[in-house]
Order: sequence, then structure tokens, then C-alpha cells
Amino acid sequence: MLGKLRVEPGSLAELSKRKTDGRAELTGKAEAEQELVKLIEELSLLHNRLYAEASRSLLLILQGLDASGKDGTIRSVLTGVNPQGCRIVSFKEPTSTELAHDYLWRVHLVCPQSGEIAIFNRSHYEDVVDARSRGLAPEEVWSRRPRHIREFERLLVEEGTTVLKVFLHVSRKQQGKRLRERLANPEKAWKFRRSDLDDRARWDEFMRAYEDVIGETSTDWAPWYVVRSDDKKRARLNLITHLLSKIPYKELPREEIKLPKRPKPKDSENHFRHVVPEVF
Repeated sequence: MLGKLRVEPGSLAELSKRKTDGRAELTGKAEAEQELVKLIEELSLLHNRLYAEASRSLLLILQGLDASGKDGTIRSVLTGVNPQGCRIVSFKEPTSTELAHDYLWRVHLVCPQSGEIAIFNRSHYEDVVDARSRGLAPEEVWSRRPRHIREFERLLVEEGTTVLKVFLHVSRKQQGKRLRERLANPEKAWKFRRSDLDDRARWDEFMRAYEDVIGETSTDWAPWYVVRSDDKKRARLNLITHLLSKIPYKELPREEIKLPKRPKPKDSENHFRHVVPEVF
């Protein structure tokens, strides 16, 4: 099934021909949630092994249009994962220091170190897609960036980082539904920005930009995967299943260790003198 999500290197992404809907092969919501819990437990175990080995790392790049489910997907992926070995990075407008460097400089600074999983909630691909769709840079600038990115990701992979790139593919209809729900829900209204409406009006431009950049940067060492995201549960199940198949780790030899007997405290009467009072 996951093979169908992959954009083969050298081929077109063909986002317009890829489905955004469809439900997971499960009988209902309860079964989907049960399966999600099982997968998250397995992910937690494998992440602990990756962290203990501390010789390789994993970078998950999440891209998608507004309301494609990036934040909710990250919450699901991180449930139960050791926070010491996991980071979420969301790139904002570049600072003056970042602007004084090349656009990949700030990206390289936050790539995962050995044993870590890093998740980019949007990424250096915005420097192509946004620059092109919003007219933030001339074509001669953004058109050469896919070549930079291919080689940058090759560097990461050759130095021990597994790079997973996922595009959460949502339909225009489903995006509109989620934006309306966001506005109607006080708990989610803070996520809405006026620019979301401008971006929605540029739907075709953004989709063409993603179509091109995904096709240009899906490589043997860092291929793209397009995940149907109209159904959030299905998207999360597919993504975590994909993560489990890609986490780089190896079994570590376990040395048998026996704990020595604890010596008896000299001042046993006052040893527990300073304790938290039992109120309950």
C-alpha cells in the first residue's frame, strides 16, 4: 500500500490525479483509534532504540496546504515518544541574521543530531513554493533551489540522517470545510490568519508549485510520499506505518549486569528526616 504513496524519482507528482479521500480498511472509528494506539506504542519502542544507539537520526518533513492536518498529525506521531530525543521545528519569517546567510543555513542548524527524530512543520520547501506562488523571488532564484535541495538532502543522508518527506494531500472542498470549522471553534480560531484566504485564492498556483517541486526533488535517497488527507485517521495511520518501516536502528548487545548490594546507611534514624508530607 505504501508503495502507491511514493513519487518515483524522475516521474511527475501528478497531484491532480491522486485521490485525497478514501477511508482506512477498518470497520469504524474505535478500530482506527485502537490501531493508532498500537502503532504509536511500536513507534515509541523503535525511537528508544534509535536514541540508545545514537549513531543515526531521522528527519520527517511535513508539507501541505493550509488545514491539511499537519499539527494534528504531529501530535499523533509524538504521543508517547521520548521528548529528550525529539524536536519539532517550524520555520517563521527569517531573522536579519538568517537573511545574511543562504536560505539553507538556518535549516542545517536545526537538523537532528545522532539518535534524534526531528519533525519539520513546513520546511525549506517553502523557499521554493512560497517564493514562486507569492512572487517573493524572481524565477531565476527559486528555479535553481530544487537542485540545491537535492544535494543538501543527499549530504544529510550520506552523513547518517534518514530523510522522510510527506505531502499531506487535501482537497479544496475539505480545506474549505476545515477553515470554516476553524473559524467557528473558539479553541481553533487563533490558527486562522487573513493570509489563509489569500492563499486559498491562489490554490492553483500553490498546487502547480508543489507538483513541480515534488517531482524535481523526489530522489532515490529522499523520495516524496503523498498521503491522502481528507480522512485524518487514515492519514495518520498511513504516516505512522510508513515511519515504522523507515526508522534506522539496530539491536544493541546487552551486557548482563548485577546490581551490588546497597550499604546500610550510618544515620538510619535521620535518613528520611526531610520528606514531603503526606496530605492525601
